[in-house]
Amino acid sequence: MSATAFPTRSPAAARGIACVLFGCFCLSVSDSFAKWLGEYFSPLQLVFMRGVIAAPLVALVAIRANGLQSLVTVHPFLHLARGAINVAAAFCFYLSLTYIPLAEATAIAFSAPLFVTLLSVVVLRERVGAWAWCAVWMGFAGVLVTVRPGWGGFHPAALLPLTAAVGYAVMMLTARRIRAEERLTTTAFYIVVAQVAASALLQPWVWRPIDASQFAGMAALAVFSTLGLTFVTQAFRLAPPAVVAPFDYSGLIWGALFGWIFWGEALDAWTYVGAGLIAAGGILVVTRQPRGDEHVAASEERCSRNNEAGGSKADALPQVGKCQNCD
Repeated sequence: MSATAFPTRSPAAARGIACVLFGCFCLSVSDSFAKWLGEYFSPLQLVFMRGVIAAPLVALVAIRANGLQSLVTVHPFLHLARGAINVAAAFCFYLSLTYIPLAEATAIAFSAPLFVTLLSVVVLRERVGAWAWCAVWMGFAGVLVTVRPGWGGFHPAALLPLTAAVGYAVMMLTARRIRAEERLTTTAFYIVVAQVAASALLQPWVWRPIDASQFAGMAALAVFSTLGLTFVTQAFRLAPPAVVAPFDYSGLIWGALFGWIFWGEALDAWTYVGAGLIAAGGILVVTRQPRGDEHVAASEERCSRNNEAGGSKADALPQVGKCQNCD
């Protein structure tokens, strides 16, 4: 069913929009906890603990939904590789939160779908149409306005969420190598397990003792990120990306609000302009997909984006599906 034919006032559309709004709120709460905890812990320790706490939750959901067979995969090495990429991307995103405003980091990370389109052309030799290129250049113009390299307001840490966006884009593309028969719950479980395995190797060099309040914060980070990704994924299942994707960018509003309330972060006008361009480009990429690709979950599922449970807001960006032959 095409996005244009989908009844936007239907109950399914309303539920999809409600799910994505709640999911984005949860993800922004999770990122806020990451920003707070980043004052005391290495991002690698946060990623590790996020996975350790989320893994049992995801396993229970997977088993409840599809039984023990949902924990069996034919892509163990691919999942491990994607987990390592996820750790690197999450490290960059969480590290950026200790230097730049929450909303700015979130806005820049939302450029991931644009990198998917670009990498699809450069690496996979796919053909894209005029609308896709317009979206890419609009989004990257927004990145330049937000980051402002060479301007007085430029902070080198702004390159970290940009690096994270590239990592997430690579994850989205590698997800295509996962067989369609593999359940989403299986992919979600293994991305968390791989995340734990990849980050565990580095814990001896970054580990710091955790007190009760900090552990509670880490638990909240993991639970809210898992809830957020679950609801965002469900939103893209209930309604086409063209209906729910624009509401995904409500995360920018929550990021600005939480940053202002808890850290007194005030964004300048250029950051809002850049965020708007990034959002417009991302929405254009998703909503102008060919009909045959509309239901390719932007949540790739969402990061892959697999929507790997236990992720950051950046892990739940709208994604593009196959070739963006938009013209």
